[in-house]
Amino acid sequence: MKSGAGERGKLGRGVRQDSRRFRLLVIVLGFFLVSLTFVVISKPESILFSLNGKLPAEQEPTPIFIRQKVNSPPSAAAHKASGDALRGDPRVVDDEADVRPKGTKGEEEESRVLSEPDPTSGMTELAHAKDGRKSAAGDGEEESGHGGADGEAAAEEEERGHAAAEAEDKHKVTLPTVSNYTIHDTEDAENAKLADAGTSPSSDQQDQQGSRPLCDFSNFRANVCEMRGDVRVHPNATSVMFMEPAGSRRDEVWKIKPYPRKGDEFCLSHITELTVRSSRVAPECTVYHDVPAVIFSLTGYTGNLFHDFTDVMVPLFTTASEFNGEVQFLITDMALWWTIKYHTVLQKLSKYPIIDFSKDDQVHCFKHVIVGTHAYMEFTIDSAKAPHNVSMVDFNRFMRGAYGLGRDTVAALGEQPRVKPRLLIIKRHRTRMFLNLDEIVAMAEELGFEVVIDEANVSSDISKFARLVNTVDVMMGVHGAGLTNCVFLPQNATLIQIVPWGGLEWVSRTDFGNPAELMGLRYKQYSIGVDESSLTEQYPRDHEIFKNPIAFHKKGFDFIRQTFMDKQNVRLDCKRFRPILLEALDNLNP
Repeated sequence: MKSGAGERGKLGRGVRQDSRRFRLLVIVLGFFLVSLTFVVISKPESILFSLNGKLPAEQEPTPIFIRQKVNSPPSAAAHKASGDALRGDPRVVDDEADVRPKGTKGEEEESRVLSEPDPTSGMTELAHAKDGRKSAAGDGEEESGHGGADGEAAAEEEERGHAAAEAEDKHKVTLPTVSNYTIHDTEDAENAKLADAGTSPSSDQQDQQGSRPLCDFSNFRANVCEMRGDVRVHPNATSVMFMEPAGSRRDEVWKIKPYPRKGDEFCLSHITELTVRSSRVAPECTVYHDVPAVIFSLTGYTGNLFHDFTDVMVPLFTTASEFNGEVQFLITDMALWWTIKYHTVLQKLSKYPIIDFSKDDQVHCFKHVIVGTHAYMEFTIDSAKAPHNVSMVDFNRFMRGAYGLGRDTVAALGEQPRVKPRLLIIKRHRTRMFLNLDEIVAMAEELGFEVVIDEANVSSDISKFARLVNTVDVMMGVHGAGLTNCVFLPQNATLIQIVPWGGLEWVSRTDFGNPAELMGLRYKQYSIGVDESSLTEQYPRDHEIFKNPIAFHKKGFDFIRQTFMDKQNVRLDCKRFRPILLEALDNLNP
C-alpha cells in the first residue's frame, strides 16, 4: 500500500513539474512573439535582409514594405489626376473586322472589340549581347536601409547616423551597363569604366531622375511612368522599382495598367496591374540591359484593326521611335498571334526579342524604363506634347518604310501617260455594306478611275494589303476599321469616308478624318441621306430615328452600335456622290 502511494506521489510531482515547464515554455514563446510583432511593426525593413544584405531574386521583395507604402495616402496631385473625368474622348465606333485568326488563344467575343470609354471617367529566354542584355556576373551588393533608434540621446543618434552612412556607401549598388541612349555621355562613359571595375557610379549619375515624379497621370487617356537611374523590373512580382540614391526622401507608389484606355473599366479589367515605386530595398539583378525598356500590354481591344493602331501601334511609335531600335520591349498580357501578325513593325521599333512578362522570372536591370505608352486623341499624335515632337506624318512615313512601300507621294494627273488614277473601294460583308457596288464602280470608271475592290480586316495579310493601298490615289469606304489602312497611303492621296445615317459625323471625323489630315492626306467626308440608308426598310419614314437621330444617342453606345452600325447598309446615291469623286480627281491636278 505504501509502495503504491509513493508511486502516486512521484507521478503527481512529475505532472506538476511538467506543468511548470509547459507554462514556462508558453511564457518564453509569448515573449518571443510579442518581440517579433514589435520589430515587424516598428522596423519592417529589418526582416527583409539575410546576413549579407541580399534577397533571393525569386522572392517578392519587401511585401510588408509594399503594404505600408500602398496604404499611405497618395499625393494630392496624384489623387486628383487619377480621378479626373474622361471628357472629350470620342466613342470608337468599330466594325466587323474584329475576328482574330482561328486557332489562336485568347479569342474574344465580338462585343469585346467595341471600345466605349466610361463616360464618367476622365518573349524570351536569356539571350546574348545581341538581345540587349548580359547574364549577371559578380552581382553588386544590395543597398540596405538604416535608421536610428527613437528616444536615444542626440550625440548617440548622430554617431549612429555616421555609421549608417558609411555602411550605406559600402553596400551601394552598381549596374555594370553602358547606355547608348545616355543623357550625360561623358558621365556614362566613365560609369562604364567604373562598372567594369566593379565600383559604384557617382551619386549624380545614380540620381538621373532628379525631383521629377516617377509617373504622370495627368493625361486623360493614358498613364505613363518614366524612370532614369537604377531601375529594376521584376515580372514575377509585377513590379518596377526605382532605386533611390543616398539621401533621397522620395516615397512614391503608383499602380498602373499599361494600356491607353484610361477610364474604360471594362477594358482595363483585363489588363495586368503593375506597381511602380521608389525603394531602397530590391532583389538583386539577374539580367543587365544596356538599352531602355518600354513596358506595355496587348490584351485590351487588340484584335480589331482600328484598335491595333490607335491603342498600340501609334502610342508605341510615339513612345519608342526616339530610340531608333535600341530599346527592349516587355509585354504584359501577351498575345503571341498579334506579335506575329505585326512582327514587321515591332522589329523596326526594337532590334531585340520581346520579353513576355508572364513567362519571365528574372530581375531585369535598366537605366531607363517607360511603363505605358503616350497616347492622345484617337489614332493621332499630339506633336506638341509627344516626345521629340513626332507627328502623324512621321508615323505615316514610318509605316511605309517598315513595309518597304515604294510610293511616298501621289503622282499628278498626266505625269504618267496612259496611267489612270486608282481608286480603292473598301468592301464589307456583314454590316455597312454597299448595296449598289456595281453602280458605284461604273460611275467611278466613267470619271476615269481604275477601280480596285478589296476588303480589309484583322485576318488580312497586312503586308500584302499595305502594298495594295500604297498603289492607289484615292481610298473610300463606309466608316469602319478598314479605313485604318490609310496609314499606307502615299502623301497627298485622298481618303473618302462614307458616314452612315445616325448623327455619326463627329465620331467619324475624329476617328479617321483628323488623323488622315494630320498624316498629310486629303480628306473628304460624305454623309448619306435618309434615302441612302437601309433603315428605311426597318422604320416608317416619319419615325423619330429619321427626324432627330441625335436624340437616340442618349440611349447609350450599345444602342448606337446596334442600330446605326450593325443594322444599317448603304445604297449610295451616285448622282449626289459624284462631286466628291470629282473633287478627289481635282486633288491630283498639278
